[in-house]
Amino acid sequence: MLSLMQILYAITSVVWFIVIVHIILSWLVNFQVLNLRQPLVAQIWSGLNRLVEPVYSRIRAFLPNMGGLDLSPVIVLLILFAIRTVIQNNMYQFY
Repeated sequence: MLSLMQILYAITSVVWFIVIVHIILSWLVNFQVLNLRQPLVAQIWSGLNRLVEPVYSRIRAFLPNMGGLDLSPVIVLLILFAIRTVIQNNMYQFY
C-alpha cells in the first residue's frame, strides 16, 4: 500500500509541475514575451493545452463567469494540494 501512496504522490507532483508550467507559459504568451509563431513554443503550448484543458473545462463548467479571469488553474492547484496533503499525512501509517 505504501508503494501505491508513493506512486499517487509522484503523479500529483508531476501534474502540479505541468499546471505551474502552463500558468507561467500562458503569462509569457499573453505579455508577448514568447511568440506562438515560433514552432517550438507553439508545440509546447499545444501539448500543454491538450494535457490541461480536459481538466480545466470540467472545472469551468462549475465556476461562474468571471469575465476574463480564469480561476480553474487555481482550483486545480488547490485540489492537488489537498490530495498531496492527505497522502503525506496518511503515508506514515503504511510503514
